[in-house]
Amino acid sequence: MGEPNVGKSTLLNRILKQKISIVSSKPQTTRHRILGILTEETHQIIFLDTPGIIKPRYLLQEAMMQFAGRAIADADVLLFMIDALDPKTGSDLAHAEAFRRLQELRKPVILVINKIDLVEKSMLLPVIEFYSHAFPFREIFPISALTGEGTQDLQKTLIPLLPVHPPLYPPDIVSEQSERFFVSEIIREKVFRACHEEVPYATTVEVLEFKERAHGKWFIAADIYVERDSQKGILIGKKGAMLKELGGQARKDIEGFLGHPVFLELHVKVREKWREKPEWLQRLGYGGGETP
Repeated sequence: MGEPNVGKSTLLNRILKQKISIVSSKPQTTRHRILGILTEETHQIIFLDTPGIIKPRYLLQEAMMQFAGRAIADADVLLFMIDALDPKTGSDLAHAEAFRRLQELRKPVILVINKIDLVEKSMLLPVIEFYSHAFPFREIFPISALTGEGTQDLQKTLIPLLPVHPPLYPPDIVSEQSERFFVSEIIREKVFRACHEEVPYATTVEVLEFKERAHGKWFIAADIYVERDSQKGILIGKKGAMLKELGGQARKDIEGFLGHPVFLELHVKVREKWREKPEWLQRLGYGGGETP
């Protein structure tokens, strides 16, 4: 858990040695609770990558915070992540509400200071000092999810904190989400990386067809939904150039993920205020924004 853009998804991908959670430089890229499963000889760890903690402004964000809340409630151990570039040490109130709620949960909480590859090591000492007094963390780990520095030690620390239990998943499973889900997320990642301002946040993707063929390319058709005609125009681009570029990038990553060549068909459609409509949130897998 942590604020948007601190590197939660990057850390999950690093630990699993496989990309299952999309990433971009923009905050709030993760919308769902992404489950990642690490199975090794002596243990199985189930990681829950949550949306960044924010104050919701519309129904989709309320659903995102419900995903985060449920994951925190389900967890045996919590990793509270902060950004070494912006550690929020200037105010005792920066995470006061989060720390109050964590204290009530009575679960082991580990502080993860990410992006240490981008700061001088001497800058970490006052950050560690500040947070060691702000909350009774079980451990404090400076890491770089991007380079992998410190992540192995973090993983080893988790094992004795987890309950003894038979594996919950087969050893060859890395996530419980469907291939359709990952395909839609790959397409949405390309929008987040290519577009700016409000367009990525007003965009979602629905896979309509996923046909595996005995011979030739698999066929995938997906709709990209936006909220306004102007956003549709941006995504399509002049003479369809933007959509063609997005489709090409997405197809390449989808083929790498599926291990099979695909024909990807994309259409952009306007669904006004879909982020505020319970029926659309339900249809797109975000829930209806109901109170958990």
